[in-house]
Amino acid sequence: MKKIILLFILIPSISIAASMNMIGEKGDPAGVDRVIKVKMYDNYYVPSEFKIKKNQTIKFIVFNHGEFIHEFNIATKEMHLKHQPEMMMMVENGILLTDRIDKKKMKELSKKNQSMKHAHSNSVLIEPNKGAEIIWKFNTEAELEAACNVPGHYEVGMIAKINNS
Repeated sequence: MKKIILLFILIPSISIAASMNMIGEKGDPAGVDRVIKVKMYDNYYVPSEFKIKKNQTIKFIVFNHGEFIHEFNIATKEMHLKHQPEMMMMVENGILLTDRIDKKKMKELSKKNQSMKHAHSNSVLIEPNKGAEIIWKFNTEAELEAACNVPGHYEVGMIAKINNS
């Protein structure tokens, strides 16, 4: 019985790790090849496209100039679409508010549901007038994009193309 329970605990972890490896990996701060500054506005990024070479480690310095909470998430389109219901749950549970993150509620609810923690090395949630960083190694040729999955934002085009070769 313990083996079956352990298997059910490990399968989601293996699945997440496999999909993360498909898009690259958390970068080593000592191995950064380039720094890209990204400005977030309400429903778009500047720049709206990034040219990155395979195996480059990029440090993204992201600042939210908008009035709403935004996300900068590096993934495939399919991964963004799978992540959006988690983001909707965060809104429905009062974690993501229009202009702030209820971090107390996030911590409390993440004890029951890890997806409410939103602690992924390829993604940051940023409140207005705040910034964050991601260091990411692009060791794949997967078709990637940076996008905001706060409900409604992806649908209106808050997506930046990542050209990696």
